[in-house]
Parts: sequence; structure tokens; C-alpha cells
Amino acid sequence: MPQKPKLTASPRLLIRSSDIHAAGCITLDPIRRGQRVLEYDGERIAKGVADLRYENRVVTYLFGFGKDGDVIDGFSTAMFINHSCNPNCETEELEGRIYVSAIRDIAAGEELLYEYNLYDSDLEDVADCYCGAPQCRGTMYSEAEVKRRNRLFARQAAKSKTIG
Repeated sequence: MPQKPKLTASPRLLIRSSDIHAAGCITLDPIRRGQRVLEYDGERIAKGVADLRYENRVVTYLFGFGKDGDVIDGFSTAMFINHSCNPNCETEELEGRIYVSAIRDIAAGEELLYEYNLYDSDLEDVADCYCGAPQCRGTMYSEAEVKRRNRLFARQAAKSKTIG
């Protein structure tokens, strides 16, 4: 007789003040490395719709996924997971769904953290990082986005030199 897969109970989570940014998501239970913690869920919309919806807002909880530039407008528990350059979780996309999983054992009482790896920003946008990790990059942008932004800034500077 085949064995049934073992179901892993979801950890109990608490939203409270964070030393990193505003509120954070704290686990009340230990979490094993590799354990799926929760899903980043919400309305799925096109990036253009999200850009219009949040045009004049400072705070958004958008998560890009898929190859078509769609985003999840996530207004759920996962929105309280803060960015860190030294995360204890990672996100994975599986069949259009985004899951947050532990990349190491996490003790009860720890704040859940993952790297945001932000991308596709306007040059005037800032995404400073305040995680306090020893190897903090100082930004929540992905390495590829930092390179893209640096190229654009350099082009802008060169263009203004030729004009001025």
C-alpha cells in the first residue's frame, strides 16, 4: 500500500514591528530548511494596470511573475515579509503561483526575510535597503537592475555633457 505524503503544518505567523522596516512577519514556530512557509497571493494584473493603479502611491505590494510581465497585487500576510541581503527565505514560482520557502532552519521568534530583487524601475525611483546585514548591498534592486540603472545613468550623464 503506497504511503500518503506527510503533510507539513503551516507555521503560525505574527505581524509585529520590525527593526528592518515598519512591520515584519515573525514565525512563532520553528521552520525547517526547504519548508514552504506561505503563498504570496492576491489579484493577478498586468503591470500596466498596476502602474496606473499605484501611479501616485509610495507603497505597493506587487510581485512580478511569469514571462508576460504580470504582477500579483498582494495584500496578504506575505506582504509583511521584509527584504534582506541576508535572507532566511526565498521565493519560487510554480505554475503561476509564488511560494515563500525557508532556505535554512528558522527558529521560532525570527523575522522571515527574502531578497526582493526589484527590477524594471524608473531612474528617479529609490529602493534603499536598511536590512543591516554585514554584506548589505544598500539597495533592494537586483544585481541586474543595478547594472541596468548604472548604464542608464551613464548614458544620461554623457548626453547632458554633449548638450551642455
